[in-house]
Amino acid sequence: MEQIAGMLGTDALTARKVIEAVSGTIVGGMARNAAHPDGADALRGALDDHMDADPFNGDVASLTRDGHSILGHVLGGQGTEQAAVRLSQLAGVNSATLMKLLPLIAPMIMSLLAGRAASRDMDADAVADDLNREESAIPGGLGELLGSLLGSIFGGAAVPRQAGPYDQYHDPLRSEREVAPGRANPDW
Repeated sequence: MEQIAGMLGTDALTARKVIEAVSGTIVGGMARNAAHPDGADALRGALDDHMDADPFNGDVASLTRDGHSILGHVLGGQGTEQAAVRLSQLAGVNSATLMKLLPLIAPMIMSLLAGRAASRDMDADAVADDLNREESAIPGGLGELLGSLLGSIFGGAAVPRQAGPYDQYHDPLRSEREVAPGRANPDW
């Protein structure tokens, strides 16, 4: 907590609140992706890949690379930047600093979720249900803020355009800007 507080340039209590908001954003993004059967299956497969990972003792460079990959699947590139800006406004810290923190927290969440899924022998549907319970358990004001943030990223029910296994229909020649915000992609 002290290291993150130092990174954020704040006290431990504020750092704890930022970590809760960042974690809630990532878990909420995972829950929204897992609401779609293909997304739930892809997430369950990704959890298997993170089963033996130990992000709490890994080097920062590999942790950051893995975190960026996870965030790309969960929130999309623009969604990650949007989350950093909105969370920075909430916490009163620099959004560039949050862009460094988000990819450090994402692998930790994946590792914890992978351990939970393995210990409970959870299939994709059970993982999706578990994520929905986690998202619903986020306390009042923070839950409302994160709901608003995720709603703006996901445009209601639409999942952001992503590259990788969470979006097997992604056309790399088509940019996110070609899809109107808040509207489901007709290619899905």
